[in-house]
Amino acid sequence: MPTSPTPLVLVSGSGRSGTSSLAGTLKRLGLHVPQPEVEASETNPRGFYEPQWVIDFHKRHLRELALFNIDSRPAAVGLVADYLASGEPTEELRDWLAGQLEAPERGDAQIVVKDPHAFWFASAWGIASHDLDIDLRWLTALRHPAEVVGSRDIAYLSSQSEELRLTKETSNVAGWVHAALLTEKAGRGYRRAFVRYVDLLADWRAALAPVQEQLDLSFDTDLSAAPGSRGHHAVDDFIEPSMRKSQLTWDDVRTPDWLRDMAEEVWRLLGVLTTSPTDADTLAALDRIHEDYNARYADAVALTFDHTKAEATLAGRDAREAQRVTVQQLRRDLTQARASKVPPVGGREAASILRRAVVRRVTRRG
Repeated sequence: MPTSPTPLVLVSGSGRSGTSSLAGTLKRLGLHVPQPEVEASETNPRGFYEPQWVIDFHKRHLRELALFNIDSRPAAVGLVADYLASGEPTEELRDWLAGQLEAPERGDAQIVVKDPHAFWFASAWGIASHDLDIDLRWLTALRHPAEVVGSRDIAYLSSQSEELRLTKETSNVAGWVHAALLTEKAGRGYRRAFVRYVDLLADWRAALAPVQEQLDLSFDTDLSAAPGSRGHHAVDDFIEPSMRKSQLTWDDVRTPDWLRDMAEEVWRLLGVLTTSPTDADTLAALDRIHEDYNARYADAVALTFDHTKAEATLAGRDAREAQRVTVQQLRRDLTQARASKVPPVGGREAASILRRAVVRRVTRRG
């Protein structure tokens, strides 16, 4: 007798958008987070609710590609696609997912996997889920870009030069726009839902009621129950408005007007998807913005060609100088060791290996 596909909710969204709060809430509502989880930390004492294996998987492959989590480069999409063409990362993910289906601690619970990196590997998740008869569903946490970008970097950049602050915050806003557009596109064709972080904190039952319907999930409580008959739930002890520590606005962020306006429009359109996840007009508008973003990025790269070339030239010059100084110091150390008739630690061959290793390290740094 055929069985129903296993529901798997992939919680996505830019870092600091409330993905941990969302995944933690779903766990308390009866969904299963694959073990072991990333441990809580001082920066997030309530927990991350991220499977450790998934975080390691995504980060390892992103490092191979020299990609950032919210990489603003349009070319990054092609880099990931070419990388996944081998099929090896997908096979690795498939093997892990197969193990989760058989994990005894899961029972027959719905699975929730949270990782803000997942959108880069959406195709791998789609293929692996299909092969294993897993019903993949996307749940995206939304938080205003000014709050996401400013939550940590602004505190650090406040004492820096205006030029550095403009550069860093512009890059962060661009990264948010790019990640938001790619995350939205990754969920097309699947059951999906969007929820604003501020709504989750204000009234988690009201915020998750449409999510439950849109994703066809089963929770261990009735979200539609009248306030007087609800009773206390574990989520009530987990979610509270004070979790929203950063409440910054565009007044707190330095970025070009056109990029600020673009980010604000993406934020507005994603808000429409909280009630209509497949609204055709909204998706078309997001596609037009995506094309505009790619074009503007290409213009910016062309405009800064001389600057980039000069910086690379200077960096190469500094690296060669550092290499020269390091080699000279090694030679002095070897000469001094011979003069004192004390063999270098590990012998002459070891010293030679050390010298080559330092030269390679300095060269790579350049």
